This record gives sequence, structure tokens and C-alpha cells, in this order.
Amino acid sequence: MTHTVRAMLALALAFIMTNALAQSAPQSIAMLDCTLIDDNAAYNDAEIDRIQTERLAMVSGALRDDLSKRALFRVADNAKAGDLIATLKNTQDMNACNGCERRVAQALGASRVGVCWVQKISNLILNMNLRIEDADSGAMLFQRSVDIRGNTDLSWQRGAKALVDLLASDSSATR
Repeated sequence: MTHTVRAMLALALAFIMTNALAQSAPQSIAMLDCTLIDDNAAYNDAEIDRIQTERLAMVSGALRDDLSKRALFRVADNAKAGDLIATLKNTQDMNACNGCERRVAQALGASRVGVCWVQKISNLILNMNLRIEDADSGAMLFQRSVDIRGNTDLSWQRGAKALVDLLASDSSATR
């Protein structure tokens, strides 16, 4: 084999390996903080509001950690778009803002955006939702919901894990 042929084969192999690695690397995602739709908000006191705020932060962190640990996505650091997120949160719900979530993903250079919300129907019945969208087109790639019973840290954590399990089982959603 001539030196030129070997060089061309080596170049072709490098090209193939680079493409294979690029295709196997997970997409980047801006995973927004979970929001709450509380059907009983009028009956809440300051302590209930505090606990729910802490649970939202806990579940948001758990989702990010699980997505990253399971290599489903490369999770972007939302702090880099903190001002934009704060501005958007002041004017609308991030789970239903007609594309504002995509602005956050684009500001972070992420190809996907994750939106999570919990609907609290009562202290016994809650519904946790996760939607993944393409940051450029807005196409919905994944949307699932799980019902959780009991308004406890453990039930919220189990709900978040169940959503990531559903996402992990849908390979088309993480490509």
C-alpha cells in the first residue's frame, strides 16, 4: 500500500470516528426550574408556600442531576441566563409562555429545553409534568405526566424519577 493510500484511509477513518462520536454525544438542554399550579393556593399559609418552594427547587435539581448522571443530556448552567430567566418569570409562567423557554435555551446555547410543572389538585393528588422541546423549531420531542399521591418530599422525588425513567425509555426524545 502506498503512503498516499494509507494517508487517505487514515483520514477516512478519522472522519468516520469523529462523526460516530458526535452522534453519540448527548444533546445539550436548558432545564428550567419546575413551576407550580396550585388549585388550592387561596388556602395556603406562609409555611405551606415555603415548603412547596423548597420542593420545587429540590425536584428541579433532581431532574437536572438525573438527566446528567444518566447521560441523557448535557445540562446547561441556567445561571448564565439568570437575568433573562428572572425577567421572564416576572411576566409569565415559564411552563406556558408561548416560546419564552426557547429564548432561554438559545441564550445558553442549548439545543433542547426542558419544562417541568407540578399541578397540585389537593394534598393527596398531584400531577408532575415534563416537556422537552427543540430550542430552534419549538417541536415537542417529549411530554409525559405522572400522578403522585401524597404531598411529601419522597413522593415528589419519586415523581421526578418516574419522568426521567419515561424519558430514558424514549430514545427518539434524547437524540
